[in-house]
Amino acid sequence: MKNQQPHLIKRYLLLALGLAVMAFGVAFSIKGALGTSPISSAPYVVSLFTPLTVGTATICMHCLFILLQIILLRRDYDPVQLMQLPVALVFGWLCDLGVWAIQGLECPLYWQKWIFCILGIVLVAFGVSCEVVANVVTLAGEGLILAISRVAHTKFPPTKVAFDVTLVIIACVLSFLFLGRLEGVREGTVAAAVCVGLVSKQINKPLRRFEARFLSD
Repeated sequence: MKNQQPHLIKRYLLLALGLAVMAFGVAFSIKGALGTSPISSAPYVVSLFTPLTVGTATICMHCLFILLQIILLRRDYDPVQLMQLPVALVFGWLCDLGVWAIQGLECPLYWQKWIFCILGIVLVAFGVSCEVVANVVTLAGEGLILAISRVAHTKFPPTKVAFDVTLVIIACVLSFLFLGRLEGVREGTVAAAVCVGLVSKQINKPLRRFEARFLSD
């Protein structure tokens, strides 16, 4: 156990790095105003018609995801997954920090918005890769997808697609219902849905080599 502790600490540090980078990716996608990633679309829309910040809305959403996991899995729910709660708190705070840190940046032209959007996609993909390679705890969204897959006996990829589409639909409904217009869902949302996974797979390769060298037990 003592020999494994340093490796565990390194894995949590890698997770923390991933959360920070991912949060800034969310911030850049918001700043680009071409639509956020599917997982961030609903919290962003909620932040537009409530006093909640994007980060606080994200925390609330993740808490709901954790509750749904418990309801779906019942006795099969592993209490260790409650670690998703502090991770959600940290991630939400980092999202607000990211939005605050880049608030002075401007991108009035359409091509500039795409630069911010692409940067957001790359940063989110890097964060996801760090989370996967760290392999200590997942974000609540992925935890819920795994729970749905387990209960419904479906594979993870199609379940994730259905989950992302559902979140985007919810964001659209909330947007039209409370704002009277579409916000948070645009061409950048589609780009993020398609590209984050592809970019993450490419980043996974060097990160796996890093894992083998520095994080192996």
